[in-house]
Amino acid sequence: MHNLVYLIGRLVSDPELKTTENNKEYTTITLAVQRNFKNQDGIYETDFIKCSLWNGIASNTHEYCKKGDLVGIKGRIQVRSYEENKETKYITEIIVDKISFLASKKIEE
Repeated sequence: MHNLVYLIGRLVSDPELKTTENNKEYTTITLAVQRNFKNQDGIYETDFIKCSLWNGIASNTHEYCKKGDLVGIKGRIQVRSYEENKETKYITEIIVDKISFLASKKIEE
């Protein structure tokens, strides 16, 4: 079995560094990944994919990346669940093993 994901996309917002009760740093980012084909209206659609980063990867991403930056990630898909109001909710996300900072979006003045 193999669970491996590669994505290239732009950050939807600035990464926000958080710390768990066990003093582990983490951040959750959302990547905007444009599909490589057009829909029936001739428009490229975009998927917004939630990614979790831990420890050094999280702190480096927080320090060096901003909204709109282009990044590449390597990781694995994880599905987790929790109960809310007697209903099971599911979250699908990418657990990032490696991130590459590809390009910064220029700030328009």
